[in-house]
Amino acid sequence: MNSGYFTAGRRTGASELLDRLEHAQSVVVFTGAGISAESGVPTFRDPGGIWERFKPDELANVRAFLANPVLVQGWYAHRRQLMERVKPNPGHVAIAELEQLVPKLTVVTQNVDGLHARAGSSDILELHGNIHRTYCIDCREDARAGHDESNEAVRCRYCGGLVRPDVVWFGEMLDPDVIGRADEASREADVFLSVGTSGLVYPAADLPLVAQRSGAYVVEINIAPSALAEYLDDCITGPAGEVLPEVVDAVRRASRG
Repeated sequence: MNSGYFTAGRRTGASELLDRLEHAQSVVVFTGAGISAESGVPTFRDPGGIWERFKPDELANVRAFLANPVLVQGWYAHRRQLMERVKPNPGHVAIAELEQLVPKLTVVTQNVDGLHARAGSSDILELHGNIHRTYCIDCREDARAGHDESNEAVRCRYCGGLVRPDVVWFGEMLDPDVIGRADEASREADVFLSVGTSGLVYPAADLPLVAQRSGAYVVEINIAPSALAEYLDDCITGPAGEVLPEVVDAVRRASRG
């Protein structure tokens, strides 16, 4: 992205997006790993001592959890500790600020780090869950995330069942209620912003196209075009932490007349 997307040259696409946001009644911001990477959120393959010996699909699945709950719980405890050290970046903050400038804004995210909530967004649909939440696999009660070095599995304080992270593992289906609400929000959107997504993970990758078929103006914001970019209305190339604050500043200036 060239600096000053809304001010330098006034690209046709920039003007169109600004006009659409000014008049939008419903906006969806769909986010993927790209926006979290700008906060320093580690990927599955981040270096971490003993964890470097394992592939993600060896740990992030039900079979591995039942076979060795201590190992899997330990890996997720390690990942939570890493994520707790990072903070929302200007992209997350700009999305929360945009919520105050439009009648309705829904964040649909594939990320499990909870950074949108920490930035101040209020209407968030977490397609893949949240790593900071845990629950019992037997009674389904919420459980406090925990792990110690005692080599004992963390168990539910109510029924003694094993405690797992509230995330979608390999081979698991998305929560039908959450993906259903995301689909509904996408169909109702006037503007749909796809931010930091690869366009490769389904069924989530369908949402921009669902929105577009329903009449939304769909714009991608990404450091490189995704697999869906050529089908969308516009593509802004650049980091979300630079592009989104500029978008929000432009909407704010326009709302002031």
